[in-house]
Amino acid sequence: MNSPGSRPASPPPADPAPVPGAGVTLTAGPVGKPPAGRTDTDPLSRLRRLVDLRNLSLVGVLAVLIAVGGFTKPDEFLSTDNLQLVLTQASVIGVVTVGMTFVITSGGIDLSVGAMVALASVWATTIATQEYGLGGILLCAALVGLGCGLVNGVLIAYGGVVPFIATLAMLASARGLALQISDGKTQVVTVDPVLDLGLPDSYVLGIPPLVLIFAAVTVLGWLVLNRTTFGRRTVAIGGNAEAARLAGIDVKRQRLMLYLLSGLCCGVAAFMLVVLTGSGQNTNGNLYELDAIAAAIIGGTLLSGGRGTITGSVLGVLVFTTLTNLFALNNLETDVQQIAKGAIIVAAVLVQKGRSTP
Repeated sequence: MNSPGSRPASPPPADPAPVPGAGVTLTAGPVGKPPAGRTDTDPLSRLRRLVDLRNLSLVGVLAVLIAVGGFTKPDEFLSTDNLQLVLTQASVIGVVTVGMTFVITSGGIDLSVGAMVALASVWATTIATQEYGLGGILLCAALVGLGCGLVNGVLIAYGGVVPFIATLAMLASARGLALQISDGKTQVVTVDPVLDLGLPDSYVLGIPPLVLIFAAVTVLGWLVLNRTTFGRRTVAIGGNAEAARLAGIDVKRQRLMLYLLSGLCCGVAAFMLVVLTGSGQNTNGNLYELDAIAAAIIGGTLLSGGRGTITGSVLGVLVFTTLTNLFALNNLETDVQQIAKGAIIVAAVLVQKGRSTP
C-alpha cells in the first residue's frame, strides 16, 4: 500500500524480448527441403548446381546424332578419319564461338567475326607475310583480329554506336578489304611448317593440333569467365550495365576489352583455317557469325546478356558440326541443313524465353 504522496509501485519488469535465432533449435523441414536457416548441403542439390540440365540435354542430342550416324552410315561416320574431320572443323568455328560467348554475355553482339576471319587469313597469307614463316603468319593473323576488335570496341564503348550497327559496318569493311588485298584470288601458302600442322604426322596421340588449340582456348575461356574478376564483370554488365557502373566497374573499358577478345579469337581461328585449307581467301569465314551466335544461344547463353556458358557453347558447336557432317554423308541438300539449323535456333530461343518467364 502506497503512502500519500508516494509514487505508485511500478509493475515487475517484463521478460526481455527473445532475440531471433537465440536459443532456438533448428528443426528439419518437410522432406526434400533443407532445415530452416541452413544452406542446402544435399549431395543431389549440389550436383544440380554443378551440372546444367541444358548441357545434359545437348549431350543427349549429340548422342542421338552419333547414334543416327552410326546407324545410317556406320562405316563412314564412325571412322577415325571422319571423327577427326568433325573435331577439326568444329575447332575453327569453336574458337570464334568462345569469343562470341563473352560478347553476348555482356549484352552485346558481333556480326563481323566471319569477315574478320577472312581479312586476317588473307592478310596473313600475302607473299610479304609468308616470308616471315609460321611465326609471321600467326602474329599477323592475331594482330589483324585485334585491330578489327579495337575498332569495334572503340566505336561501341566510346563512340556510343549500337553494337549491331558497328559490327555490321565492320563486316562490310573487312570483307571489302579482304577482297581488295587478295584481288579475289586464292593465296596459296608455301610455308612448310604451317602446312605440316595439317598433316597426320603432326597429330598428338591421334588428335589433330587444331583440336588441341581449340581445347586450350576453351579451357582458358572457361577459367576467365567463371574464375576471374574479368568474367564476373562481364556477367554484371550483361545483367545491368547501369548497376555495374554504380558498383565501380568501368563499363566502357570492359566492353572494349571484350571486343578485343573477340577479335583475337577471330585471328587465332583465321590461322587455324589457313592451316586447314593451306590458303587464304576473301570468302573464308562465310556465315561464321550466324553459326557462332547459334551455337552460343543453344548452349544457354542469353541473347539479352547476363548469363553465359563456355561449356554449353562448345556443345552447341559440336551439335551443329555433327549435324552438318551427318547431312553431308547422307547426301542431303544444303537447304535442308539450313532449315534444320534454323529450327534448332528457334527452339533454343523459345526454351530460353520460357525459362526466363516467371
